[in-house]
Amino acid sequence: MAEHDDEGNPPGPDEPRTDLLLVGGRNPRTERLQVLRLRHGQVETGELAPPREGQPLTGELVRLRPRAEHPRLFDVEVLLGREDRQTTASPAHPGPARVTTDQYRDNYARIFGARDGKKGQLPN
Repeated sequence: MAEHDDEGNPPGPDEPRTDLLLVGGRNPRTERLQVLRLRHGQVETGELAPPREGQPLTGELVRLRPRAEHPRLFDVEVLLGREDRQTTASPAHPGPARVTTDQYRDNYARIFGARDGKKGQLPN
């Protein structure tokens, strides 16, 4: 399926966009498969590895469907894209998380005493 028609126009909103993956050889250092991917009219290089439980995803989670033209050619369906994942941002301050529940403040005051005579006030 072509990304553009015979006149060079991009596909319309009802036409499917091409997302193909061609598997190459193995990367000798990482044992991952090297791939070429054609999507949105651009060719990208990358590596393909199975997801491992407990390990973070470093790219996209995709489903590959084999194509009849070649045994190493696949249609790509993106199951979880980079923009779909929640990222863990580092806190805006150094140190542990700041807990601000009333229960925490009451217990802090009982253990360490109130600051400036105000019960339940935490130091900043």
